[in-house]
Amino acid sequence: MPHLASISIYPVKSLEPVSLQQVRVLGSGALEGDRLLAMFDSEGKFVNGKRNPLVHVMRSAYDPLTQVLRLGRAGTGLTAAFHVERQREKIDAWLAEFFGIPVWLRSNTEVGFPDDLDCPGPTVISTATLGEVAGWFAPLDVKQVRIRFRANLEIGGVPPFWEDRLYSVKGSRVRFAIGDCLLDGNNPCQRCVVPPRDPFTGQSNPQFAKVFAEKRQQTLPPWAEKSRFNHFYRLAVNTIVPPDQAGKTIRVGDEVKVCSV
Repeated sequence: MPHLASISIYPVKSLEPVSLQQVRVLGSGALEGDRLLAMFDSEGKFVNGKRNPLVHVMRSAYDPLTQVLRLGRAGTGLTAAFHVERQREKIDAWLAEFFGIPVWLRSNTEVGFPDDLDCPGPTVISTATLGEVAGWFAPLDVKQVRIRFRANLEIGGVPPFWEDRLYSVKGSRVRFAIGDCLLDGNNPCQRCVVPPRDPFTGQSNPQFAKVFAEKRQQTLPPWAEKSRFNHFYRLAVNTIVPPDQAGKTIRVGDEVKVCSV
């Protein structure tokens, strides 16, 4: 039976995930605490793995209950701890020293800082999909692939690429339920320059995107809507959550059901 196998939020955009057993849906459709915080440079642009390779050697841990953010560098451990609201100036000073440029941490409790502003809901993928992709790039394992693609909701009890059922032709959406919460699948997610990089070192595989696109095309399941693939460097599904679902809670173990197009 399709079910929600895991929930991951990324409290600081581009940094490490936090695994949850349940999460509340915000009015924007985002998951509470996901991409809540983001780092910005003096031009007001994101400091992320796409633009700054030092992000890959930063280590972080965030506790949603205490709002304490721990930071460090690979190989040295988490050497600093800050309350994200009460010690923002100290965080900014630490980040500036780490990156060698002025960096500011900002928060958005209403929407967060989603990658896709048109589809701010959680991204969805299946555990079996992650396993299939790991097999394309041995010796990568599921854990490595999971953190490269950074999806929020992972579906268990289904075959690889099951989530390709959650979108249809352009201009339509596929409604599905996780427990009693309704979501609308919109499109297969276009990937960026981050998945080819080792998430812990930043070292990039220059053939990754090419090999990925070839394998994705070869293994595209019959239930996938092929018209949504102007290229095959796409994985996971972007969603929009209907406004009347705000405040509902999604839990690990919830049944997942496709409702209608």
